[in-house]
Amino acid sequence: MPSCADSSRFRRRSALPAALLVACALSLAVAAVTAAPPRVASPHGALDLECGLCHGAEGWRPARISPRFAHGRGGFPLAGAHATAACLDCHGSLEFRAADTRCATCHEDVHRGELGADCARCHTARSFLDRGGMRRAHALTRFPLTGSHVALDCEACHAPAAQGQLRFVGARAECAACHLEAWRAARAPDHAASGFSTDCVTCHSTLDWRGAGFDHARTRFPLTGAHRAIACADCHGGGVYRGLAADCASCHRADYDRTTAPPHAATGFPTTCASCHGTATWDGARFDHDSANFPIYSGKHAGRWQACADCHTTSADYRQFTCFTCHPHSDRAKTDGNHQGRSGYSYDSRACYTCHPRGNT
Repeated sequence: MPSCADSSRFRRRSALPAALLVACALSLAVAAVTAAPPRVASPHGALDLECGLCHGAEGWRPARISPRFAHGRGGFPLAGAHATAACLDCHGSLEFRAADTRCATCHEDVHRGELGADCARCHTARSFLDRGGMRRAHALTRFPLTGSHVALDCEACHAPAAQGQLRFVGARAECAACHLEAWRAARAPDHAASGFSTDCVTCHSTLDWRGAGFDHARTRFPLTGAHRAIACADCHGGGVYRGLAADCASCHRADYDRTTAPPHAATGFPTTCASCHGTATWDGARFDHDSANFPIYSGKHAGRWQACADCHTTSADYRQFTCFTCHPHSDRAKTDGNHQGRSGYSYDSRACYTCHPRGNT
C-alpha cells in the first residue's frame, strides 16, 4: 500500500481518491501529537537520581526529601549537625555534585591554616566544641591537656591575635605563659620574694592550686619522718626559702639547750641531733656507744645498763668516765695476787684495760 509520501508524489501524476488524501492528513497530525516532547536539561546537572526522592507529582516546589534518599552514596554522609542543615546551606547551586566537600568551604577557619585543613583531627560533625577530639589531638602536641586544662576554653590559652600572628602552633608551653600573674600574686608563701621557680609543676598539679607539694628530696635536705608533716613556715620563717642552713641546730637549738636527761649543753653533746636521734621522734635516742666509746651494747656489759646516768653519775662532762664508777675495788684487791705484783698496777689504778679486755670486764 502506498504511503502518504508516495501519494504526494503521485498526486501530480494522477488524481487519487479524496478519501486517501484525508487519511494521509490525519496520519501526519496524529504523528505530530504523539511524538516525544523535547528533553529539558535538569538544573541538578549530572545527578542520576529518581526525581520522586525529592519532588512530588503536585509540583517541583516545595521539595520534600524522602527518607529513602541516602546522601552518603554521594560520598558525604550526613551526620551530627549536618543532618539538620538545609540543602542550600551547603549547596550554593542546584548542581549538587559540584559542591565542595572540604570543611573550609562552609566553615570559616578560625585557625587561619595553622592546624591544616583536616577539621576532623579535633572536631566532629556533632559539634565544634567536642572536647574529646580536641583532647586527643592535643595529646599529640608538646602540651597534653590534663586536669583543669581539659575544661578550659581554647581562647583561655590561645588568645586572639592579629592576622599573620600564630596563636595555636606558636603558643608557649611553659606555665608562666598563662600563670605568671598568679605566681606574682601568691603570698602564702610569697613566690616572687622567695625566688620560687615559675615552673608551677614543681609544686602544683594541673588539677588544683591547693595541696601543693614541693619535692624536697631534690634539695640538699630531703624530708623524712616528722619533717614531712610540718608546715613550710615552721622552718622557712620570714618567707626565706633559699640559702637556709641545713644543720639540726638551725631549727632545734632550743630543744638541745633545754634537754636535761641528759643535759646536752652541760655535758658538751654535739649539736648534730642525728648522732643519737632519728627524724621520726626525739624518743628512743641511741648513741653509738660501742664504736665511739665503750661497748655497752655488746660483750658482758650488754643489757646491764638502763639509762645514761647509770654509769655517768656526774653531768659535768659525759666524756669523762672510769671503770671504778661501776666497779669499785675492795680491800681484797690490795692483797689479791691477781692484782698485786703486776707491773704498773695498784688497787686504785684506773688502767683496768691493762688486764681486762675492753668490754669484757
